[in-house]
Amino acid sequence: MAECGLRNVWRRYGGWGGHMGATAWRYHADAHSAFRNPHSSHPCAPKTAGLKTPGFIQEFMKIGLVRRGFSRAGGAESYLKRLGRGLVDAGHQLTLFSTEEWPRAEWPYGTLVRLKESAPLPFSQAVQAVRNSVEILFSLERIESCDCYRAGDGVHRVWLEKRKTFEPGWKKSLRFSNGKHNQILELEQKLLGQQGTRRVITNSKLIKNEIVAEFGYPEGQISVIYNGIADVHFKKKPGSRWDLRFDAGLSELDIGILFAGSGWERKGLRFAIEAIRNLKDRRIKFLVAGEGKKPAFTLPNTRFLGPVEDMHSLYVAADLFVLPTVYDPFSNACLEALSAGVPVITTSSNGFSEIIQSGVHGEVLDRPDDVPALANAINHWCALGQKDDVRAGCVARAQEYTVARNVTETMKVLEQIHSEKKSNQYIK
Repeated sequence: MAECGLRNVWRRYGGWGGHMGATAWRYHADAHSAFRNPHSSHPCAPKTAGLKTPGFIQEFMKIGLVRRGFSRAGGAESYLKRLGRGLVDAGHQLTLFSTEEWPRAEWPYGTLVRLKESAPLPFSQAVQAVRNSVEILFSLERIESCDCYRAGDGVHRVWLEKRKTFEPGWKKSLRFSNGKHNQILELEQKLLGQQGTRRVITNSKLIKNEIVAEFGYPEGQISVIYNGIADVHFKKKPGSRWDLRFDAGLSELDIGILFAGSGWERKGLRFAIEAIRNLKDRRIKFLVAGEGKKPAFTLPNTRFLGPVEDMHSLYVAADLFVLPTVYDPFSNACLEALSAGVPVITTSSNGFSEIIQSGVHGEVLDRPDDVPALANAINHWCALGQKDDVRAGCVARAQEYTVARNVTETMKVLEQIHSEKKSNQYIK
């Protein structure tokens, strides 16, 4: 039996993970439409449509997703694409509302609506003007109204308060006169303080508790769904760990400590540098991956790697991952490090800390600026990070938090919202 056009397109462009050109995608729009719609009689319609697959939504929905801006290294963008794939695989029709920065080739999961407005408040208003084209509006962005809001960026009001503690006084006055911050705070108040959303999804209890405390949002309408890691992170690559260490510039005697992320001020890079300086251990090699503003003082044993394409190999090569973050709803980098068997030292201001056991999978510190405690933790875990049983325990814990689990739990929330909206329409 001849295969349909969509499957040929999959193979040509590397499946859903490939980067399909916009022209090719539009050419196969008829096949794509049939795939999205489980009620279609087209031979490309998925065989799973209508089947009772455990954990997946059974009823076709038109879902609008919202994200302002685009960053190739952004965690929200990666999450959105993984979710898009899962929703399309379940037979739903998707529309992504974003700004002109989002490349068309980066959204092969349905319609992409690129709005001209890019500032927080105008963008929110533009989304409200076009939202009637979908049944469920699921926003990863602070907007004035939606059906479900994923608070992956945390609570802006709380972040600004935490930031004040660790920055110079002159920056504080500039921060609160910033128009962008004021717009975000206004939208956050409308969305959470005035209950502009039916449901909220957070990626940690930390953020759930902050939303309840700051806005009085009903606790029962908040679902905690932790971030998930892709299966590819658990697959071993060719070559030994020692080969990867050699590629990373680490000798057999070196202790490789890794820090990764963007926004180094928020991630606490300067505290990590101070702690390593206090240890005065010549075996330590400090690797910093990602982009940010370099601190005024750096150590001779520090290497700034910039953006790294193959982060997984770098995680495997490292002995320890350190992220003394000031505020992080849930650090994906920590989960990725854990999946490679690397113990993690972080703070209780990181939602990721909720899924590990301090003393088993690394260490959870109370404050990012407690440099002596951070130095002691690094010194303690330097040797433990090379033990096979410790690394195996880290991998096992990370395997509990997969992308599949995250997508399934998210779809259950969307299913509940869809059912509630239909019931309300029926009553009216």
